[in-house]
Amino acid sequence: MTTRGATAKGDVRRRSDMRFGAGVQADGSVRLALWAPAARTVEVGMQRGASVDYAVLEESTGGFFTLTTTALQAGDHYSYRIDGRPFDVPDPASRFQPRDVHGPSEVIDPMAFAWEDEAWAGRPWEDAVLYELHVGAFTAAGTFAAAQRHLAALARLGLTAIELMPIAEFPGRWNWGYDGVLPFAPDARYGRPEDLKRFIQAAHALGLMVILDVVYNHFGPEGNYLGLYAPQFFTSRHKTPWGDGINFDGAGSAVVREFFISNALYWLEEYHIDGLRLDAVHAMTDGSPCHILAELAATIRTQVTGRHCHLILENDRNEARYLRRRPDNGVEAYTAQWDDDVHHALHVLLTGECSGYYADYRDQPAQKLARGLSEGFIYQGEPSSYRSGALRGEPSADLPPAAFVFFLQNHDQVGNRAMGERISRLADECAVQAATVLLLLAPSPPLLFMGEEWGCRQPFPFFCDFSADVAEAVHQGRRQEFAAFPQFHGAALARIPDPLAQETFLSARLAWEEIGTPAARAWLDLHSTLLARRADFVVPRLKQTWIVTRTSRVLADGVIQAAWTFADGGTLSVLANLTGREVPDPVAGRDILFRWPQDPPPTGGLGPWTVVWRLVPAPEPA
Repeated sequence: MTTRGATAKGDVRRRSDMRFGAGVQADGSVRLALWAPAARTVEVGMQRGASVDYAVLEESTGGFFTLTTTALQAGDHYSYRIDGRPFDVPDPASRFQPRDVHGPSEVIDPMAFAWEDEAWAGRPWEDAVLYELHVGAFTAAGTFAAAQRHLAALARLGLTAIELMPIAEFPGRWNWGYDGVLPFAPDARYGRPEDLKRFIQAAHALGLMVILDVVYNHFGPEGNYLGLYAPQFFTSRHKTPWGDGINFDGAGSAVVREFFISNALYWLEEYHIDGLRLDAVHAMTDGSPCHILAELAATIRTQVTGRHCHLILENDRNEARYLRRRPDNGVEAYTAQWDDDVHHALHVLLTGECSGYYADYRDQPAQKLARGLSEGFIYQGEPSSYRSGALRGEPSADLPPAAFVFFLQNHDQVGNRAMGERISRLADECAVQAATVLLLLAPSPPLLFMGEEWGCRQPFPFFCDFSADVAEAVHQGRRQEFAAFPQFHGAALARIPDPLAQETFLSARLAWEEIGTPAARAWLDLHSTLLARRADFVVPRLKQTWIVTRTSRVLADGVIQAAWTFADGGTLSVLANLTGREVPDPVAGRDILFRWPQDPPPTGGLGPWTVVWRLVPAPEPA
C-alpha cells in the first residue's frame, strides 16, 4: 500500500508501506521490523555520532522481531546484533547503506521528499523505445546526478524509456548490479535515495519512463547475512547457477514471497518507477500452486492502478503463458519479454558465429529470424541442441508484437562475451546498420544499449569488486568459463580482462567525447531519423488498430520478408537482404516508409545489407 501526502504547495509525498525495515511513523518515532525466525535474540545498535546504544527487539508472531522507538530518527544509522554475536549486520530491508554492504543502515523518511510529478501517469507500452544503461559506467562520475544531465539529449533522440541495470546495494566499488544483497537500498556509489528520485522526476518531466532491473533469483556472494537469522530464505531443494535457490515454495516461504513482492511495490510506489525488468526468472523455481511470478504480477496489477505499469521478463524458458493478453488485448500479467531468440538469429547472420548458445541458430538463421519477427519466439517447444535436446518454449504466435522486446545489443549479449566486444567490433558496419533499421521500425518495442546510438566501439566487459576471499574464486571462475573455447587456449586465456581490476571497469565507461566525431554523428542521425519515423508512422498504428495477421517468409538465403496487417486493412512490411550480395527487389518503389541504404543500386535490386520498410495505408471505403 502507498501512503501519500501533500504539503500546502501541493507537493506529493510517497511511501510504500511494508512489514519489513525501518519505517518513520507520523509522530516521528521509528518502527523496526526484522524477520529472524532462526534467532533467539535481536538487538538494534543505534548510532548517533561516535556512540552506539543497543535496545532489544521484542519477538512477535511469525518469526518477526519488532521495536518502536523515539531514540532513532531519520538520518540516524542502525544495525542488528543477532544472538549476541560480536558483529552487527545491516537491515535486509535497508533503504540506504552509506558505508557499503557490511556497514550500518540509515533511517530514511521517504515522506521528506516532495515529488512534483503528480500529473505523470506513464506512457502506453506501444510508445516504448528502451535505453539500457549502467549508472556507474554511463558517465565518468558514475552517479544518478551525472546520468540525469544526459536525459534531455536521450529524449530528443526519440527514446521513451530509460532501463537501469540493477542498482540495489552491492559489495565494493563497482559491479554490474546482479550481485546485490540489499534490494531496497540504491547503491551509495550512485548517490542517495533522493538523488535517484530526482533522476526519475527529471525523466518524467521529459516524457521518459524509467524501468528498473531487479534480481529476485539470488543474492550476491558477499554481504548476505540472511543465513545467520533467516535461513528459510534459501533451499537446497532448488539449485541455481549461484548456489541454493530462493525458497518460494517451502516452509517459511510465505514471508520470503512477501519480501520480494514488497520490494517490487516499493520501487513502483515509493520511487514512482514505471516498470520492472525481472532478471533470469527461469532461475526462480517454485512448485507451489501459485507460482511467485503469478502472485507478484497479480498483486501489482491490483495495487498499482491509475497509471501505466510495465513488467518485463528475462526468461530463457520462453514461457508464453506469462505474456497472455485479455480479450480486449490488455495485459494480464507481464507486459513483455526480452527476445533472445531474435537477437541470436540476427547475430549469427551478421557475424557467422555459431559457438555456445548460437549453435541453436546455426542452421537456417534467416528462416529462424523470419519466424521470430512474426511470432516472437523462435523456440516454441522444439528441441534445443545447446540444451542437450531438451524442449524449449511455448507457442507464441497468438501474442502481439508488443510482447517481445527486440535488441541488437544489451548488457548480457555484450558483457557475457570473454572480451566484452560490442557488435560494432564483430560485424561489418553495413550489416550493423541494416540490423538497426530492421529492429527500430519493427512493431515490437526496441531496446538500445548505452552508446549504441552513436556506434560506440568500447567494450562492456564483466566487472565486480569483492573482498579477497570472494575475489579469487571469481577470478578463477571467469577464466574457467572460457577455457574450453579454442581461441583462449594456453597463454591466450590471460587476455581475458580481469573482472576485479579497476582498468576493466574503467574500460566500460562511455567516452562521451566520441559523440562529436563525424562517424558518431552519422549514427546519431540514423537513429534519430528512424525513431522519428517510428513515432510518426508505426506507433500511431499500434495504438489505433490491432494487428490481425502476421506473415513471414524467406525469399532466398539470407533474404527475408515479413508483414503485419492491421484491422483496418493497412499493412506494415519489411524486405531485408541480410547478405553481402545483391538480390532482386520484388516490389521496388512501392509505398516506401524507409530504405537503407537510401540509394538503390542502378539495377533497381536490393543491394548488400539493404532493408526496405513499406507502409501500405488502409483501403479507402467504397
